[in-house]
Amino acid sequence: MASFDSIVLFGDSITEGAFAAGGFGFLLADAYRRKLDVLNRGMGGYTTDWALPVFEQVIPKKDVQPKIRLVVIWFGANDAVVPGFTHHVPLERFKTNLGTMLSMLRDPSSDWYHTPEQTKILLVTPPPIEEKAVAHWLATAFEPPFSMDRKFANTKMYADAVRAVGAERGVPVIDMWSAIWDAAGQTTEGLGQFLPDGLHLNAAGYKYAYDLIVETIATNWPELKHENVKEVFTLWENIDKENPRPSLQANRLP
Repeated sequence: MASFDSIVLFGDSITEGAFAAGGFGFLLADAYRRKLDVLNRGMGGYTTDWALPVFEQVIPKKDVQPKIRLVVIWFGANDAVVPGFTHHVPLERFKTNLGTMLSMLRDPSSDWYHTPEQTKILLVTPPPIEEKAVAHWLATAFEPPFSMDRKFANTKMYADAVRAVGAERGVPVIDMWSAIWDAAGQTTEGLGQFLPDGLHLNAAGYKYAYDLIVETIATNWPELKHENVKEVFTLWENIDKENPRPSLQANRLP
């Protein structure tokens, strides 16, 4: 079976939920249907510490076919758990972990090296949290209940860190923190319309992620914009009805 080139979504539970109805992965898969496969590699509860060994396994090594055309890396929501709790990753180590993922893809000596021409990289910041809703979710969704382990200001620091890593490494960053915070009117009360449990995005929140990804692609890599990517197999009306086989060969991006 012919495999399509792909977009890989790599992150925590916010990414894992991307294929739910209205999720940003669901929307991307629809936009790129017949053109690129959208692969969801979101791992609920993961931090960048735990994600690094997984990244080594889910990202194919260099010179493989089919090709990855875009890697979306979206971490920070769990790393930002306050010190003293299992998920906490110190801020500088979080930045180092993100940098390691970028180096794996961009360092020519890396086994996972993918050329900038072939594979684009996009970082995404964690969205804000609504502390009261998170505390309620942790107290009611788990048995025994989880203690409150997150703070709004701490998550903001990790969002800032993603932006800093992107600026240092020349990698585009989608600022989901600011997008959701601004859409909420910069009020904690307004966050509920996008973060029903205070942490995870709903369809309304994911729509912002999708729109920003599409906008970022169009700005930085217009050749990868979904309207500009040809179908791998031509539309039926373009098939040579008298001699179909030559017109049914797969089209590939350069």
